[in-house]
Amino acid sequence: MGPLALIAKQAGYEVSGSDKQTSQYTDYLKAHGIENIHIGQTAEEISKIHQAKPIDWLVYSSAVPMEDPNHPELVFAKDRGIKTSKRDELTSKIIADKGLKLVAIAGTHGKTTTTAMAVWLFKQLKVPVSHSVGAKISFGDMGAYDPKSQYFVLEADEFDLNFLSFHPYMSLITGIDWDHPDIYPSREDYYQVFRQFIDQSEYAAFWQSDVKRLDHKPTDHQMVLDDDDPKINQLIKLTGQVNRQNAWLTANSLLSILNEPAEKLAKLLNDFPGLSRRFEEIVPGLYSDYAHTPGKIRGALQMAHEVAADKVVVVYEGLHNLRQHFIKDELKNLFDDVKHLYIVPSYLAREDQTLELLTPTKILNLLSNKSRQQAETAQLDDKLKQVIQKHLNDKNLVLCLS
Repeated sequence: MGPLALIAKQAGYEVSGSDKQTSQYTDYLKAHGIENIHIGQTAEEISKIHQAKPIDWLVYSSAVPMEDPNHPELVFAKDRGIKTSKRDELTSKIIADKGLKLVAIAGTHGKTTTTAMAVWLFKQLKVPVSHSVGAKISFGDMGAYDPKSQYFVLEADEFDLNFLSFHPYMSLITGIDWDHPDIYPSREDYYQVFRQFIDQSEYAAFWQSDVKRLDHKPTDHQMVLDDDDPKINQLIKLTGQVNRQNAWLTANSLLSILNEPAEKLAKLLNDFPGLSRRFEEIVPGLYSDYAHTPGKIRGALQMAHEVAADKVVVVYEGLHNLRQHFIKDELKNLFDDVKHLYIVPSYLAREDQTLELLTPTKILNLLSNKSRQQAETAQLDDKLKQVIQKHLNDKNLVLCLS
């Protein structure tokens, strides 16, 4: 929502908003000129905004009606005939109204990083671009509209079918694995929306492994990349195989748009500075990564081992109890090669209350014998902080998966 708020303001909309509590993101938006953000999502608060200047359009997060179908702001808007929609509809309207060509990056894992890489290339080559990235970047804002741009680079999210609102000029598919079981009950349901998204794209680029996964027959307007192309590691020196593959996908997909050879674009990406919450080094030796599915976790662990060999310590905070049930069989051997593992309580949101809560102890008991020997449960408290500091003092790499 934050990037869209910035884009809408720069595109000429008057923007206000709300959140349950203050955060670094509400502070970020206020610092960028969106000052009318009220804390507390009540009918009284939105009424004040509406009385001061009538609201034309209420844009809400997909999670809002899932958490509360009678959310007071949604009820307020619907009772007064105010247009309501998820963020994809407004994003699509801005792209259409401004006559922009959409470059959409989709996939289960890697889409935020790949979106940021695409924006980085446009900026390095001084090509105007509008964009929306789902994380903070050091070389621009999370969201931006540039009136001189011809292209809009978008992180296209499959959650709640959001990305099906778009018909991209070019789509980049970073990698597909089954996720969001609350939205897609089966693997085939998940794969089918990606097939539809690809069909809605004028051009598309993806990996051979995903062609097989989707049982897809590429057309002449679709580029298929070899997962094992030796040029990936020859030309790209970024840490982590997933980052090198993301960079290679980006370079090959954008060569016709940026009018530069893939090899040059790949080398430019060697200076890509990364982004927040994606193997981000917080202090020397302490890394944070948003990895929360088995594929993403494997990618983050591969990066950590590439940096620190066998001196990798992991703090694991699962994202959603439902997802822990969904991935529990894959957790078994996921952490076999780490030096030590601390399992803390999962972050809970939009949960099925009928499901058993998988506590840290229960998750630990799902692991292999090898993993259990080097694992223990913990809490997010001062004791864990002290333990992490000791590991850092001992020159271990500590990776927080959260």
